[in-house]
Amino acid sequence: MVKEIAFLAYSVRDVPAATAFYRDVLGLRTGDMVSEHWVEFDVAGVAFGIGNGEPLGFIPGKSTGLMLEVDDAAAEHARLRERGANVENLIETPVCYMAFVYDPEGNKLGIHQRKAR
Repeated sequence: MVKEIAFLAYSVRDVPAATAFYRDVLGLRTGDMVSEHWVEFDVAGVAFGIGNGEPLGFIPGKSTGLMLEVDDAAAEHARLRERGANVENLIETPVCYMAFVYDPEGNKLGIHQRKAR
């Protein structure tokens, strides 16, 4: 039986550059595990890790699926653009606002804001 999500991870070749992006551009806080090969970030109690997963079959630049909840998607979108992030246009759906962002390796993630019900 599944108890919880242990962690989420993206494969990157250049861990220092990816660490700088996730920490300095996105503003994620590093967690307990930080090394030159693997770095974890604490995202509301869930570990998000980056490291070179090629030996395990995870190709850098091909990861997708991470969506980070933000308070104000428009403001976060503007902030990311100001910091030079590769970010697509903001999208509005019936239930949310979101935009997709690419880390230095080309991994795709998103910022997301739920609309009030």
